[in-house]
Amino acid sequence: MSADGQGTSHWFDDEAGPVVRPYAMTRGRTTSAGQHRLDLIAVVVTEPGAGDPEADPTLAPEHVEIVGLCRTDPQSVAEIAAELDLPIGVVRVLVGDLVDAELVHVTRPVPPAELPDESILRDVINGLRAL
Repeated sequence: MSADGQGTSHWFDDEAGPVVRPYAMTRGRTTSAGQHRLDLIAVVVTEPGAGDPEADPTLAPEHVEIVGLCRTDPQSVAEIAAELDLPIGVVRVLVGDLVDAELVHVTRPVPPAELPDESILRDVINGLRAL
């Protein structure tokens, strides 16, 4: 029986407020519609022309918070998750939604396979020194 004496349970924590399950924030989705693959160090930046996200009724409060966080300073996916105290998977879905809505853009790190080989860089440096 609950504290209100009616036998119903409530998802409520006196210190934390109402408890919302992470999958409820993403409506049960584990990926965004655009299938955006976001690394932990991918940097999220609010689009310069992005209007007021609070005016969009399709956005959840977490979407609005992400746009606000990234408006002043670019944030990595990991930083957003830490700041909002949300699981990485949830943040990836929410950021993917915002990319689809063209409210933010994501700068992805260069994959290691596309980085130049160290020996090539050494040869370039040695060649420059020889000049």
